Amino acid sequence: MREVAIVGAKTTEFGELWEQSLRDIVVEAGVGAIEDAGISGEDIDMMYVGNMSGGKFIEQEHLGALIADYSGLAKGLNVASTRVEAACASGGLALRQAIQAVASGYSNVAIAAGAEKMTDIDGSGVTDALAAAADREWEGIQGATFPGIYAMIARMHMEKYGTTSEQLAAVAVKNHANGINNPIAQFKSKLTIEQVLKSIMVSDPLHILDCSPVSDGAAAVIVVPADEAHKYTDTPIYIKASAQASDTIALHDRRDITTLDASVAAGKRAYEMAGLAPKDIDFVEVHDCFTIAEICAIEDLGFFEKGQGGPASLAGETALNAKISVNPSGGLKSTGHPVGATGVKQAVEAVHQLRGEAGKRQVDGAKYGMTHNVGGSGATAVVHIFSNER
Repeated sequence: MREVAIVGAKTTEFGELWEQSLRDIVVEAGVGAIEDAGISGEDIDMMYVGNMSGGKFIEQEHLGALIADYSGLAKGLNVASTRVEAACASGGLALRQAIQAVASGYSNVAIAAGAEKMTDIDGSGVTDALAAAADREWEGIQGATFPGIYAMIARMHMEKYGTTSEQLAAVAVKNHANGINNPIAQFKSKLTIEQVLKSIMVSDPLHILDCSPVSDGAAAVIVVPADEAHKYTDTPIYIKASAQASDTIALHDRRDITTLDASVAAGKRAYEMAGLAPKDIDFVEVHDCFTIAEICAIEDLGFFEKGQGGPASLAGETALNAKISVNPSGGLKSTGHPVGATGVKQAVEAVHQLRGEAGKRQVDGAKYGMTHNVGGSGATAVVHIFSNER
């Protein structure tokens, strides 16, 4: 297996992009990544596109071909393009597929993209589409939406470990503080714990400001063999690990709903592959679809003991340049969560951080970064580790 590097990266703005279609935003991200890498479309031989639910959001399937077409990679070039779906982990899995293609030798230059256009339908339609990432028969049909599912996780975490609403709110406050300095973020506004606690209750104990938003957006990266990376850029970012794991799709079958076993397994596999431990990681982009999800993630990935994620968050240990910089981009909470794009956007943030290009949200002396992308309530987890050193 060949070592692999990222040589180009680009993310569109995240938010309510009323004037742009899915094809518009994915082309913007893809062209931006190609330009960042200093290559042309003729150099690309494979493309993987993370997308959760184009059929429900925009009534468009066959997205691999659609995006190849509108990116100029179909007619004449006939680039192999594949849509990848793993619910909210679609983007992370698309990146993993591109890494595997290049590492195996089946591809020399692959593009991993992620895109979702969620705001073209009303809220009930979005809720129904997202509910398809849970167990429709055992959860969705019974009325359990994702705020309700994660509220159950939060309530159990509170019962077992004494986690508080103030600790949950601290996650949102910290991520908004980081997102203010991210030009692509959907929400560039400060929050206070009091504002979070006074916001509308969605599903007890989760308030509206504990929840990531509905978003549009796209992201893309260019993946090449590490031996050839310096042909394209002076600042390649090396993939040190790529890992994936699964768990039961419904909560009622889980060993412990306060621990996402898929995250634990994917994290352990990534650390082993990279020859690293949690103490070696300088920053991590975790899947904070809800504030409790970040608390579970930083525990499951080994940064804090089980039950200590809440106190650590409230104490500021996850702030920028603290014990571990968690979600320097602002995470899903502030940056936004166009579900198919999120996993690739996390990788783009890792590239910016490791190149030293993150501006006011820069993690000092960053050498190793991790991304953690989750599908549904934890049935799929994808973890990557990146470095600016080979």
